[in-house]
Amino acid sequence: MARTSSDIALKTRDTHEASARPKARLDLFKFVPFRLNRLAAEVSSALAVEYQERHGLDIPAWRVIATLGFRNDACSAQYISQCTRTHKSTISRAVTTLLQDGLIERVENEADRREFRLQLTKKGRALYEELFPQLLRREDEILACLSAQERKQLSALLGKIEESLDLIQTSAEADAKQAY
Repeated sequence: MARTSSDIALKTRDTHEASARPKARLDLFKFVPFRLNRLAAEVSSALAVEYQERHGLDIPAWRVIATLGFRNDACSAQYISQCTRTHKSTISRAVTTLLQDGLIERVENEADRREFRLQLTKKGRALYEELFPQLLRREDEILACLSAQERKQLSALLGKIEESLDLIQTSAEADAKQAY
């Protein structure tokens, strides 16, 4: 079909009007992924004071200790990486440091002797037992701006988002699904 001058004029006018209108912009401060990421970074930094300044642990090292601390048995570095959503090379570096510091140890995997699993040493367990009450207290301070009902709602809402993303939400669920 041949284009007429009125078609060209209309298209030119539409294009000009579209460019004259302000373009919609993404407001990061209203964008939920940005808000969640920023909030997570800020909370993580606030908690890091407890284990970084007092015990010299960085965030990846704390993630290794925290994961091993809540488990009843040893687990792989891959489990820790996937559970904490931390890159495996970052976890590997943390594992190396923690092994050198005597906070964790390797144990042979009974099911597959080629694989080693990780667990806390007595020294690592003592550190975990010292730290987690401090971190729970710090969590309470961070959430002090919320009522008990709001805390329950926040937990439920986060759970719904995690579920919608098919994220495992408990260690029992991870063990049952043999996930990670």
